[in-house]
Amino acid sequence: MRRKNTQTLGEVLRDFFEDNTELYDKILEIRIKRAWGELLGPMILEYTTQIYVKNHVLHVSLTSSALRSELMMCRERLVKSLNEHVRATVIYDLRLH
Repeated sequence: MRRKNTQTLGEVLRDFFEDNTELYDKILEIRIKRAWGELLGPMILEYTTQIYVKNHVLHVSLTSSALRSELMMCRERLVKSLNEHVRATVIYDLRLH
């Protein structure tokens, strides 16, 4: 027997996140952090010591100044790729420390 006002799981989750936008934003920030390692690979991840999102800016601390310089040159492309990877505009800028 089927109920009249049933919803799919996707609809329920969408409704939940519309009511709890802070939670959804945090989930997207976690996805961006994971995307850093997935897109740039394990070698770059070895030089990454700290990564966090604050005010739509991804802050990444690196132990290699040469790597930092290389990544600074393609900063805009990295921001675009990371946002595309999580399918949402989460960050607007990238700061490398």
